[in-house]
Amino acid sequence: MGSARPGSYAGDMTSSPLLHLPGAVPAEGRDEGVAAHYGELYGEQRALADGRGFVDLSHRGVVTVTGADRLSWLHLLLTQHVTDLPPGQATEALILSANGHIEHALYLVDDGETVWAHVEPDTQEALIAYLESMKFFYRVEVTDRTAEFGVVHLPAGSIAEVAKELAVRETAHGRDVFVPREDLEAFAASHGPAAGLLAYEALRVESHRPRLGLETDHRTIPHELGWIGTAVHLQKGCYRGQETVARVHNLGKPPRRLVFLHLDGSEVLLPAHGTPVRLASDGEEGRQLGFVTTAVRHHELGPIALALVKRNVPPDAALLVGKTAAAQEVVVAP
Repeated sequence: MGSARPGSYAGDMTSSPLLHLPGAVPAEGRDEGVAAHYGELYGEQRALADGRGFVDLSHRGVVTVTGADRLSWLHLLLTQHVTDLPPGQATEALILSANGHIEHALYLVDDGETVWAHVEPDTQEALIAYLESMKFFYRVEVTDRTAEFGVVHLPAGSIAEVAKELAVRETAHGRDVFVPREDLEAFAASHGPAAGLLAYEALRVESHRPRLGLETDHRTIPHELGWIGTAVHLQKGCYRGQETVARVHNLGKPPRRLVFLHLDGSEVLLPAHGTPVRLASDGEEGRQLGFVTTAVRHHELGPIALALVKRNVPPDAALLVGKTAAAQEVVVAP
């Protein structure tokens, strides 16, 4: 897998070839370039929940790191313990600023020769620039493979076979497969039905998984989103921002916390990213205590959302999202 053939994809890098599948409706904003849905939003969610189909994530950035020092070098830069990462074991990691704020989120797997990572769309260039600046004398090579490989997600429970030569991240939520772009259409034909980003995002919100750029802003620290333990290892050596991680973990509490919201289903429109969250008892003119990060329609739960609120918001308090009533569930403890 580490020796996968180099080259460039001759297609249009601004959109996926899978947008030509029947019923495909393009996503907008940060997810532009892949399908939001294929005409059956709830049906697509049910298929994924049942372990069927796939999601086109080929708009995400793909970065590889090769060389004898790749794991020991990444260990110095990432929040995750990866020095002894076994081949085939998926993990996730962050890169923090000097003040401990989240700058990058990487979803990793090592195949024995190469570390494969996918990242948020259009963040790979900034990530690579940082990694290149930290190479020094280490025997590593960092490469942007976005033009060659697209990520396709197979849901948890899927029994679909994947070619052995492909890099695969297998997690409790499913498998992320790094597919050569020229093979995306053939992969889709043998792994359908297709499900869009809206279905994928609905299941992500249901499972309380944060996403860089939606659940984060310029001052987010890992503790606020529940990334301690999953993307941040507390028993590893020094890395940029580690002092903040240790101080908050040992001596204090994060200023904000991620919450899961059940929204009043009578509202026609979902709240947009950034919609203010207030105490219901204070009404629409009350003090803003947080904001919605992602809102979706779930095939069983109805309208749901993730939001970032001040730590001292009572966990049992009824909330108001814009004009919409909301009940909260704790994701990160106060």
